[in-house]
This record gives sequence, structure tokens and C-alpha cells, in this order.
Amino acid sequence: MAKDTRERILAAALEMFSKYGYAGTNIRELTASLGLGKSSMYRHFESKEDIWNALLDTMAAYYAAHFGSSEQLPPVPDSPEELVAMTMRMVDFTVHDKKIVMTRKILQTEQFRDGRACSLASKHFLTGLTDMFSRIFAGMMDKGLLRRDDPEMLAFAYTMPVSALIH
Repeated sequence: MAKDTRERILAAALEMFSKYGYAGTNIRELTASLGLGKSSMYRHFESKEDIWNALLDTMAAYYAAHFGSSEQLPPVPDSPEELVAMTMRMVDFTVHDKKIVMTRKILQTEQFRDGRACSLASKHFLTGLTDMFSRIFAGMMDKGLLRRDDPEMLAFAYTMPVSALIH
């Protein structure tokens, strides 16, 4: 029950932070939207900042588990067709997963206020993609599927046009 309440608070915080931003979200409205009193929230979180940090942790883990990351690489594709299919799954996830859409909105707006949001935005919108795909392309080069070249430059050229359109 306690874990369920904590998860409900984080889900409501995700929605409210994405709609109103960090500054525009207050604890009273957040807890009221769940039918809880402020005291219930304080059993799970010490402050709004604590909710914020827990939400960033939760969404970073969710993103890594469903999308991949430089720390959790997806398998190296065995063909160019598999690369395209994997890429399209990643784009579909990024564009259509409701939690990721809200998280992307939060990171885009809050990166100028919060250092951690700035770091996560840079990682998920730029550096993490390039790092992840450079490793994937290096693996495909090792398998003889791609001509040996600079995997980082290839990753940048491959990911940035799509990333720019999405973000």
C-alpha cells in the first residue's frame, strides 16, 4: 500500500510538473489531486524537491530500461534492417510513450533551472544517443556489417537529425 501511494504521488507529480513546471506545481494541489492530505505525502517524501529527485531517478531508470543507454546497450544489430527496426522502435517509444513525452517536456523546460535536469536533457537529447549509437556502430563494424570508419561521427550524423526533430 505504501509503495502504491508513493508511485501514485510520482505519477501525479510527473503530470503536474509537465503541465505547470516545477515552480507552478504545489504540494497541496498535488496531494488533493490524489485525494490525499499533505501529511500522507510527507510519509513518503520530505519535500517537493525530494519528489522531484525521486521522479528524475524513476524516469531515468524507466528510460534506460525501455530505450537503452550507454550503460545499458541494446544488442548490436545483425543487419542494417535490424538497425533500422531498432531505431524505429526507439523513435516510436520516444514519441508515443506518455511518460517519456511528459518527461521530455519537463527536461526541456526545467533544464534552465535545475542542474540535474540540464544534465539529463543533455544526456538524453544529445550525448547519450551519440555514445550509445557509436558503440552500436563500432559493434556493427566489428561484425563486418559496416565499413570501418569513425563510429562517433557516424552516430552523430545518424542520431542528430531525428533528435532535433523530436526535441
